[in-house]
Amino acid sequence: MTQHVSKDMTFGEMLTAYYEKCPEIVNILMEAGMGCIGCPHSQMESIEDGAMGHGIDADLLVAKLNATIDAKLNA
Repeated sequence: MTQHVSKDMTFGEMLTAYYEKCPEIVNILMEAGMGCIGCPHSQMESIEDGAMGHGIDADLLVAKLNATIDAKLNA
């Protein structure tokens, strides 16, 4: 599996890089309880910080995002 997303990326960086190719990443975030993806803080906040703030394991979240992006790009 390719490492597309890392914990130190901001949500904005991730969305800019992958939303058009894999819009499913937003569903993953919403299902994880991160409904604030449209929040202005998402442009500055790292995925790790956002996950911690919502009580989510950042490693598992990043792994799920990467698996989804990988599957979509290699379909």
